Amino acid sequence: MPETEKKSRRIDWKKTFGLYSYLGKYRKIFIPSVVALFITGGLSLAFPYFLGSLIGSPQVAMQEGADPSVVSEKIDKVVSTLLVILCIQAFVAYWRVRGFIKAGESALCDLRQDVFARLVRLPMPWFMERRPGEVGSRFSADLAILQETLITTVPQMVRQSVTFFGGLIFIFIASVKLSLFMLAMIPIVVIVVAIVGRKIRKWSKDAQDQLAQSNIVAEEAVQGIADVKAYSNEEFEEYRYRSALDLFLGTVIRGSKARAMFVSFIIFILFGTISVVVWFGAGMMSEGQITSEEFTHFILFSIFVGASLGSLPDIMSQLQKTQGATERIREILNHDIEDHRGESGETLTGAISAKDLVFAYPSRKETQVLNGVNFEVNAGERIAIVGPSGAGKSTVFSLLLGFYEGDQGSLLFDGKNSGEIPVSTRRAAMAVVPQEVLLFGGTIRENIEYGRPGASEEEIMEAAQKANAHSFIDEFPEGYDAIVGPRGVKLSGGQRQRIAIARAVLADPKILLLDEATSALDSESERLVQEALNELMRGRTSLIIAHRLGTVKSADKILVLKDGKFVEDGSHSELMEKDGTYRLLAETQLLS
Repeated sequence: MPETEKKSRRIDWKKTFGLYSYLGKYRKIFIPSVVALFITGGLSLAFPYFLGSLIGSPQVAMQEGADPSVVSEKIDKVVSTLLVILCIQAFVAYWRVRGFIKAGESALCDLRQDVFARLVRLPMPWFMERRPGEVGSRFSADLAILQETLITTVPQMVRQSVTFFGGLIFIFIASVKLSLFMLAMIPIVVIVVAIVGRKIRKWSKDAQDQLAQSNIVAEEAVQGIADVKAYSNEEFEEYRYRSALDLFLGTVIRGSKARAMFVSFIIFILFGTISVVVWFGAGMMSEGQITSEEFTHFILFSIFVGASLGSLPDIMSQLQKTQGATERIREILNHDIEDHRGESGETLTGAISAKDLVFAYPSRKETQVLNGVNFEVNAGERIAIVGPSGAGKSTVFSLLLGFYEGDQGSLLFDGKNSGEIPVSTRRAAMAVVPQEVLLFGGTIRENIEYGRPGASEEEIMEAAQKANAHSFIDEFPEGYDAIVGPRGVKLSGGQRQRIAIARAVLADPKILLLDEATSALDSESERLVQEALNELMRGRTSLIIAHRLGTVKSADKILVLKDGKFVEDGSHSELMEKDGTYRLLAETQLLS
């Protein structure tokens, strides 16, 4: 067996419980709860002790001809003592459970907050390499495993440990010889449990992975439900999901055989061990080596110890899942984030330039998207970027926004290298109006306010008016409180575009990025959106990507991108006089 595989099966306690350092803030609640857990675990040992006295002593007393009234009095005393202990245990358990939940859930909320804060600050390549369902699974399923471990598994582990070691002490007190006989059989049980349990853990891990895969399929189908229905692919998605579930079910059923054998083995071996020990102890009692009460104590405590051993596989299985979940969460928490230098306090005027800029996406390093790009944009200029599909136009925007960094060359803002400016500073100076606007599922007001959280009602309405959006918003019965639906599906394409423009107006950027903002609209919507865009672009550095060349005629300068390079630049009339790429695009597309 490879060494790495062996290590993966071991419990790394530091990794498994490393994230529970978040409990430090709540240690005044958590530590007393742990102490209470030891107390309730210890008190649980009183039951086999007193029950042993209740069962064993009367028998001995009766054999010696004791007075029945004395026997009855002792029974009453034992039961009364047990009831008092039960009340104490219940009282302590109440505060223990409350404390564990309060401290645990509070710490996990802090962890969730930190994970989410880190998640939204991770660089774009991290998200590009993962499917949305996988990211969602890390944030929900993995944290749920940590919650289950802290709130349920840890208390169970402590309680069973107290029962196991406390029970061992009592059975040694009852009879050293009988205890040694029983302990001699434990290594055999533990070895077999470890072997069978290892196979079950493998089946469980595979089943978890396949269930996660089915969740990814479901999430992607819901996210793209419009396309699913547009192509009538409901049956295909049903097939994809059913196939994923079939793999999961097959693994679960195969694993159920091992699990069933394991449960049967545990039942057989535990009760078989107890039966052998009882047989051996009965012989000792018949020879006078152990009293009836000691033998009864021994049997009851052995049952408690056996039950503790029986819970061990489930506890270890949960801890192994926790280790895996912790490692995945740590990957998020330890990954480099954007803006690690913090806010710089500086602002940009809007001047942009690039010198010999080279870029290839991390997943396709062999294919250069931009190959020595050079351009210069003065503050306040309106620049159009045109070119064939796949020429790299949107990639230029991704680099400007800091989603990626160039491999070679330089990208400059106000003459300063982009690497010297925090990404937050660059993005604070920009606003984007994309071709496909995906709104958040809240109200129109919330979506416009996203451009500048905390803006007043008057500022939001003014931005909507400048974006030609106020008129259609006012027609809704709920007005600005109208719900746009998931991804803005309750609004038309033109309405979504104008909401996005209103958001950009509210942000009041120095640099405006328009990514084919009118290409998917009808003529009337395009007219309204174009009017809003013209208002938005006034006095701002504006970079416009467009396939409709008619929308860029008014630009101060047009940059023509082809094969990863800007091959032409100039005004519309200047470029039409040349027999070049721009003229070819204009003549073939006729988007005048």
